[in-house]
Amino acid sequence: MRVAGKGLIDRNRVLRFTFGGQSFEGFAGDSLASALLANDQRLIGRSFKYHRPRGIVTAGSEEPNALVTLERGFAREPNSRATMQPLYDGLVARP
Repeated sequence: MRVAGKGLIDRNRVLRFTFGGQSFEGFAGDSLASALLANDQRLIGRSFKYHRPRGIVTAGSEEPNALVTLERGFAREPNSRATMQPLYDGLVARP
């Protein structure tokens, strides 16, 4: 799902991250959302009321569905936008 030689990512720096307990790989310059989409991860969360599946529909800060919880040790940061979160090595996120 990536076009070779295009975009702002650095394909020489592979970053490993975890989402929902599964390990994935992305590149430096990726956002969490773009790395998830590149790894064919379409289900990002579920709606509160009816628990319907939700995926990424936009690329910017207006994204209503890709809200994740970032974990750093014992600290948790809920409702972080996956489209605005830069990918870094060791990132741990959950839907």
